[in-house]
Amino acid sequence: MCNISGSARFVLLLISLLTILLGLTATAYGQRQTESEFGPVVSAYLGYLNNEQEVVDDRASRREITGAYYRRNSNRIHALRQMTVRLARQSGNDYVPELEAVTVGEFGTIFEHRPNLTGLRSGEVVANKFRFLGAVRTGETFYLFARLDPYEQADLMQRSSKAASAPVGGNNGQSASETGTRARRAVPR
Repeated sequence: MCNISGSARFVLLLISLLTILLGLTATAYGQRQTESEFGPVVSAYLGYLNNEQEVVDDRASRREITGAYYRRNSNRIHALRQMTVRLARQSGNDYVPELEAVTVGEFGTIFEHRPNLTGLRSGEVVANKFRFLGAVRTGETFYLFARLDPYEQADLMQRSSKAASAPVGGNNGQSASETGTRARRAVPR
């Protein structure tokens, strides 16, 4: 083992603490700089996510939560942050929809019937309640959805009920019963 004097240990400890402090300051500065790029609504939401991360960090430091719980929630917060910044930059609007970030195992928390992941496309409406925004991989894959507002939901339901009651095919506005014929299914012989 190496013998280090007390003053050398103190200097090493001081350098380590300064390095950690500078790293945290640079991270906080980078986050604040990103937040100042946006309007008050997006900045407030990013600030909210920073506060959520601080709460999770505090609970972890007091050993109130498991390591797995800490990682999942930190990764979820990071995914929400990434999607918020992406949406704000793409749209140029100072608006954040109500976001949900879930893993495959958590789909049951927001969906009654789990959607098919292979057919899910960005911008697609799922269950007349959510718009799929995309997947973000931050340690694990989170699927991000924006909850539709009540007006969008009502409009979608109204359109789907109109489409269900509309005649199918080129019947010139006649229902299947008015035409006197219906499609027959071919039976293999």
